[in-house]
Amino acid sequence: MRERTNPASLGWRLLLLLLLALTPLGLAACAADTGNSPLGCEAATTPCLQGTAVVAMDTSKGPVELRLDGAAAPLTAGNFVDLVRRGVYNGTVFHRVVRDPVPFVVQGGDPSSADPKVPAGDYGSGSFVDPASGESRLIPLELKLSGAKQPRYGEEISTPTATRQLVLTHERGAIAMARSNDPNSASAQFYVALQALPELDGRYAVFGRVSKGMEVIDRIQQGDKLIKARVIQGGTLVQNRKP
Repeated sequence: MRERTNPASLGWRLLLLLLLALTPLGLAACAADTGNSPLGCEAATTPCLQGTAVVAMDTSKGPVELRLDGAAAPLTAGNFVDLVRRGVYNGTVFHRVVRDPVPFVVQGGDPSSADPKVPAGDYGSGSFVDPASGESRLIPLELKLSGAKQPRYGEEISTPTATRQLVLTHERGAIAMARSNDPNSASAQFYVALQALPELDGRYAVFGRVSKGMEVIDRIQQGDKLIKARVIQGGTLVQNRKP
């Protein structure tokens, strides 16, 4: 049976969509010029995740575990695992928490927020700068449809028929990458969905979900810290993997 739509809930969702259009998940980043260059694991300069990975996060409100999906989001999950192993997330701040008027997201992962010299007003504008190149690492939007051999890269999916076929969706506890208006501008910032957010499906790359500690996520407030993140299971990274 189809669930009846609540007009008030629909109104708040439309408001959230408007806010997203103005400040897409609060992330401002300079997008790389991808041109016609190939995207995905075969061409990526960043590692991809093979199989799954479990990441433990110690936060100022308690422990959380994330299960990452390398089959449906190998590039996005691989980027996250690589950043975890580099210690990029240690000491960062959850700089954006939206619960009113309805539960929305808890967002963090801005590398600059770990620097005490950076003012809190600048949190949410940083990306991971690769020390080897001195340039910001940006990854393309990665979306996999059910039955497809490999994910699609670099473009949003907007038709209801296609979004219903997404392997990973914005259910409660989903973890996804924040980005600017450019689909290929995700870097290090991530968010956790506080409730099902189907309006974000096909627009942002989900790459796993909270497997333990969602009650901790529910307690996180803006300004709380991600003290340390580490891979505790899986996490095999591969380079230049063909589909």
